[in-house]
Amino acid sequence: MKYLVLIQARCGSSRLPNKVLKDICGKPDLQWVIERVGRSRRIDEVMVITSIERNNLPLIRLCTELGIRVFVGSEEDVLDRYYQAAKLIKPEYIVRITADCPLFDWRYLDMAVDEMENDTDYMAELTESFPDGLDLEIMKFEALRQAWEEAGLKSEREHVTLYIRNHPELFKLQNLECPVSGIGEKRWTLDEDEDYTLIHSIYDHFVKKGKEDFVTEDILDFLKQNPDIESVNKKFFRNEGLAKSLANDELIESENAR
Repeated sequence: MKYLVLIQARCGSSRLPNKVLKDICGKPDLQWVIERVGRSRRIDEVMVITSIERNNLPLIRLCTELGIRVFVGSEEDVLDRYYQAAKLIKPEYIVRITADCPLFDWRYLDMAVDEMENDTDYMAELTESFPDGLDLEIMKFEALRQAWEEAGLKSEREHVTLYIRNHPELFKLQNLECPVSGIGEKRWTLDEDEDYTLIHSIYDHFVKKGKEDFVTEDILDFLKQNPDIESVNKKFFRNEGLAKSLANDELIESENAR
């Protein structure tokens, strides 16, 4: 297998509990993410990875109903969760997507695959030119394995690709630039109640029109005509979870660290 997508999902979010199962116009958030990722023409399989916590059972049940393979791993060590899931299949590349991105644009995934250079170990929107919520990362399996073996900071175990991003001397990094300029400050992720209000309004508009395959340009046109909707979640900033992890960072004992 060449391209395996691993969608990171769990029900225990502190800011918006059970957000991955929240109903958005008749389907749970996670189902929308799976369906939108599945529109890609470049990937081989989509798998959901979650943690061993009991509250994730409804999520696992949903994946079973949708016929999507699901992997259950560590709650705290998300890097280990990714590696153990990928190790079962050993694809050439792993695509990391999170379940709080129900507006994910599959065309950018295909674009990333086409633009990724052969010697690149890791590709992502390093310049944050995409809206928060259109995030995607592609890494070689060997880069993930090396990160799993060597990462020793708590933040690097919790945030899967942080070790890779922190060590450009070890890995060849490549930036993925958004083809639509000037939209990197927009917030289309699902982390707060206000985010849900925005995303539900977008879905409600397009689902009523029978257009589930709406893309970034469609969303931008809709928000341009409805600026009040876009302003509901303006007070939040990108990567709040990462900032909190870095503020409370520490070295940890890892069985994998050399």
